[in-house]
This record gives sequence, structure tokens and C-alpha cells, in this order.
Amino acid sequence: MEKMRMMLVDDEERFLTTTQKLLAKKGYDALTATSGAQALEILESKNVHVVILDVKMPGMDGIATLKEIKRRFPLVEVIMLTGHATVESAIDGLKSGATDYLMKPTGVDELLAKAAEAFEKRQRLEEKIRMAQTRKIMKSPREILRDAENP
Repeated sequence: MEKMRMMLVDDEERFLTTTQKLLAKKGYDALTATSGAQALEILESKNVHVVILDVKMPGMDGIATLKEIKRRFPLVEVIMLTGHATVESAIDGLKSGATDYLMKPTGVDELLAKAAEAFEKRQRLEEKIRMAQTRKIMKSPREILRDAENP
């Protein structure tokens, strides 16, 4: 079974370093980015399943980054993370494709639980895509019989 790959995106480097170390102690290898632009660059070259994305960042904020991630990498699941949550930003994030929303400070176990849920959602979606592709390639019994009768 494929192991979940995560990326933490936050302009607070202390948060990134601490959380990355806590995740490593639990056996998870998480990439980090300090900006939305850097996160998008990493997504270009790395297969990331779940992004934990801060809402408030200078330059490209979390909502703009989320929208660009979903546009360019639609299968990547994104969990919004903020210490400045408002109902409006939560609704905007969820409407823009975020899987979930967490408030800072959040424990690493809660973060991992949400990330695991998001990873499972992605795996179910990938399986649906594989099944649809298989059905497209495979012929129905009726088509096989018709082709056998009319070579």
C-alpha cells in the first residue's frame, strides 16, 4: 500500500520545523514550503497526496494557493490551517475545494487524523478513476460476441 506523502505550507518556519520533526517521530516524511509559490513548485516535481496549508501568508495567501493547487493538481487533497479562522475564510476554503479546516494550535495527532482521512478520500477517487478507465478499455460481453460474429 502506498504511504501518504504530505506537505506543510506555512510562512512560520518554527511551526514548519517543529511539526516536521513531530511527524518524522511518528514515521511520516513531510515536505515543507514557506510560501504558496514554493508549494506549487514542489508539487510540480513531487507526488504529494495531502497539503496542510496555512490561510494567512504574505504574497499568495492560502485561499489563492488552494485555488491554484486544485486547478493544476486536482487530486491533491488540501487541509486549511489557521490561527486566524473566521467563518468566512472557512466557508471560502471549503467552497474552493479544501477537504477540511483546522485551527492553530492543533496537535500532531489531530493533524495526522485529518490528513489520513484526506488521503483515504484521494485513494477512493483514484480507484474510481482506475475503474472508469478499465471499463473504457474493456468491452462488454455483448460487444465481444458482436465482434466475434462479425470479424
